[in-house]
Amino acid sequence: MMLFHAHSGFRYLVLLTGVIVILYALWGVFSKRPYDKTMRVLSLSFILSVDLTALLGVSYLFVGTFYPQLGGHIVTMILAVIVAHVVSAVMKRRPVEERTYMPHVVGTAIVLGLVATGILAIGRPVL
Repeated sequence: MMLFHAHSGFRYLVLLTGVIVILYALWGVFSKRPYDKTMRVLSLSFILSVDLTALLGVSYLFVGTFYPQLGGHIVTMILAVIVAHVVSAVMKRRPVEERTYMPHVVGTAIVLGLVATGILAIGRPVL
């Protein structure tokens, strides 16, 4: 049961770090600041929170009860992990002078939408 509470509670960390990433990236876009280390660190923190939450969820599958609504939850969470990593991979491959904030805004918003959809799929409130 503790594993379930950890997995469920980490959604708040995912949501918080996601909102921080989006706000910082929007600030970078609108202030026309050069892409910086802070964005990389915030993005990594977000990815790690998504990964940890997914790992806890997968672990819970081995000790918890599977029910039909869980299928939609699992699919959206897998997609969220993939999208989070795609943004990071794309930014790492770009030359430093071509890196921008907008992929973080779009990618993180998509991930947060997938997370919210996955939470709602099992009948839980997002917040």
